[in-house]
Amino acid sequence: MAKSMIYLFLALTLLAFAPLCFSHNSYGGYLYPQFYDRSCPRAQEIVRSIVAKAVAKEARMAASLVRLHFHDCFVKGCDASILLDSTGSLVSEKRSNPNRNSARGFEVIDEIKSALEKECPQTVSCADILALAARDSTVLAGGPSWVVPLGRRDSKGASLSGSNNNIPAPNNTFQTILTKFKLQGLDIVDLVALSGSHTIGNARCVSFRQRLYNQSGNSQPDFTLDQSYAAQLRARCPRSGGDQNLFFLDTVSPTKFDNSYFKNLLSFQGLLSSDQVLVTKNQASLELVKKYAESNELFFEQFAKSMVKMGNVSPLTGSRGEIRNNCRRINNA
Repeated sequence: MAKSMIYLFLALTLLAFAPLCFSHNSYGGYLYPQFYDRSCPRAQEIVRSIVAKAVAKEARMAASLVRLHFHDCFVKGCDASILLDSTGSLVSEKRSNPNRNSARGFEVIDEIKSALEKECPQTVSCADILALAARDSTVLAGGPSWVVPLGRRDSKGASLSGSNNNIPAPNNTFQTILTKFKLQGLDIVDLVALSGSHTIGNARCVSFRQRLYNQSGNSQPDFTLDQSYAAQLRARCPRSGGDQNLFFLDTVSPTKFDNSYFKNLLSFQGLLSSDQVLVTKNQASLELVKKYAESNELFFEQFAKSMVKMGNVSPLTGSRGEIRNNCRRINNA
């Protein structure tokens, strides 16, 4: 009797802690951190070493890899559809407005995939590589770490229209951005925390030019932008030309993952309109910005939670999708 009670206690304990270890999705599949422990035990080590090499070579790559995962998950779920090149029958998401001349880091993903194919052929998905690379990039930039649930499979298609319509744009209104998050099962807390990834990386002049010259179609600048900061930006972002000129999203600590981004917003020095509206257009998001500006620890904790949540948006599991041999191509295409 005593032995059976012990077994019952252990079973109940496992059930209690299961939500922390497994991410369930509505298609009957599970993601869990130990997915490759037997089939490819060095998988995470291989991803980490190649990401570390790429970020050491170019600090900006950390932000680029985080963004790839984000732009993947917001279109058809976290299924590596963003990595597919165009073919006769498929139009790549790389051609969409949010990704064209902007999404980058594909060569790093290719290098990781090539190394993993040598180590354990046709085992580790490109979708899982994106999730791991985003986590490792965050850590390398000084941000939080988190346990990545694994077991995603790769899509056999892409959606140009989904990429154009579902990914929040720099000039979207606050309500539009929140709606796009809610469509992915994410809430206002996730929106503010994940926006904090703009503590690293760059944006192009074309992404915020309207704030400097013609925010509301009346030839007036955006007056929610600090005017001395705006003057600095105008020096390298003219009314016409210079579209691809790069600017740090966080001028205080541009390559360090920290809560400076939120402090900048409270000083009206958010670079993109989609950043600054978190302070100017919604009281709940303003309160969250204040919390994260006050506490780096609180920001890190929520960012990690929200990244796990985003990484579980509609993954392909079980027999759905495939494990691509090459992240840029569907198998046998």
